[in-house]
Amino acid sequence: MSSNLPESGGSALPAAVRPVSPASPDVAPSPVVAVVFDLGNVLIDWDARAAISAGVGEPRASAFLADESFDFYSWNALQDAGREWADGEAQAVNTHPHYRAEILAYRANFAASMIGPIEPTVAVLRELADAGVPLFGLTNWSHELFPVAREHFDFLHLFEDIVVSGEEGVAKPDPEIFEILAERIEHLGPLDETVFIDDRLDNVQAAVRAGMDAIHYTGAEDLRTDLLLRALPVSNPFGQEF
Repeated sequence: MSSNLPESGGSALPAAVRPVSPASPDVAPSPVVAVVFDLGNVLIDWDARAAISAGVGEPRASAFLADESFDFYSWNALQDAGREWADGEAQAVNTHPHYRAEILAYRANFAASMIGPIEPTVAVLRELADAGVPLFGLTNWSHELFPVAREHFDFLHLFEDIVVSGEEGVAKPDPEIFEILAERIEHLGPLDETVFIDDRLDNVQAAVRAGMDAIHYTGAEDLRTDLLLRALPVSNPFGQEF
């Protein structure tokens, strides 16, 4: 996974990314045929440091992750985009032999990087599922490591389908992965009738360019508001009027 990659710089959010305004009484909300969730740091709390620390200790893990000459997150993203872990590790150990233990510790202890479910967001997911809203996942994740997530998080069965970057050989924010998503949901409707949720702004902006309605995830409370504004069936525990 690579949710912790530094976000690319940019200007203010495009209008389509900002929460929609409440519709007037005479304007019906746009139809939503499916809701698409990112997984890492939206539904699953992920921290690479925890996995590496399990192998070499926290001080060494922190120093390794802070070393820009290695750039762990960019290296990890290549596995998310389909490179085999054995190949990625061999290349990295060859160029950075002094980090051999740190490099190998991440995959060996990967389960430790999944801190747990982000329960308030999982609650939103379950409400949508209970209401019969079609749900899809779109995640940057190594095809070799994604089965570990399936073993740990039972809520993943709520998704009709999950597009896993490592299985497709392409990762967000590449436009091609949104084309793959469009093919997976075409039996329900077009991509522009879906809502996409992601914690990374560059991925959100890419989704907007692909024609999706996109929400930049910053927390479950704001997500509820954004979904209610789109007339989606989630509870309104805060009593806002829409």
